[in-house]
Amino acid sequence: MRRPAPTPTPILISGDLTARIMFAGRSSSLSARMVAEVRDALFAKRLKPGDFLGTEKDLAARFNASRIVARDALRTLEALGIVEIRMGKGGGARIAHGNPRLFAEALAVQLDLTGVSAGEIMDAQRAIETLGAELAAENATADDVAKLRRLLQEASDATGDLDEFTRLSRDFHLAVAEASHNRVIIVQLISLEHVSWPRHNVTATPKLARHILETHTKLTDLIELHDPSGARALMDDHVKMIRARRVAEHGRRPRNGHSIP
Repeated sequence: MRRPAPTPTPILISGDLTARIMFAGRSSSLSARMVAEVRDALFAKRLKPGDFLGTEKDLAARFNASRIVARDALRTLEALGIVEIRMGKGGGARIAHGNPRLFAEALAVQLDLTGVSAGEIMDAQRAIETLGAELAAENATADDVAKLRRLLQEASDATGDLDEFTRLSRDFHLAVAEASHNRVIIVQLISLEHVSWPRHNVTATPKLARHILETHTKLTDLIELHDPSGARALMDDHVKMIRARRVAEHGRRPRNGHSIP
């Protein structure tokens, strides 16, 4: 007879209990303290992706808490993307392997709800994209350059459809970030583009589209030539132009009865 698979042993957690800014106002809550301890153990590398944290019952016993409190903590950990939970026999919580792109949109929503201005978003985007272009010129592979060239051709074919051209321009900027091979830059840009990139660009013109296409072509050339300083300078000028247009567009757009500064 096949022996049943052994029950995984939960990873023990030790360390100071802390409550950081994301738990402001809840630091006295046992559930929040449980979440904080798991999170801190993860940051301290005492936990790693795939580690078995335990079941709801295990967590409750470990912290001398009720199963209701443990369930609340596990739900929070799951919402934060720290654990993956499987139900049924042999189930329980394991430390997740991580997918930061899943949280890029959530960050964008929080930025938008906070009421950040178009200028703030574009200033951050400028910093991220200029470094991204510099790293792309250092790290881009032949496949990265081929993808940029393909997007340039698709954008050239779409200059008569400005909404499609705008979408392809967004894809080009993201492809430059991806060519940097820096995952933090990629996810930050995805998040900011959710807020800053227009779905329908009412101020775009065929003349502007041709200018953007020319700039994107020059940038691709610099990346292919592995010219980091040139790519950084050109992207900096390009995003400054985009910033000026975005701020002007948002300044004319009412939001809750007011114009965005």
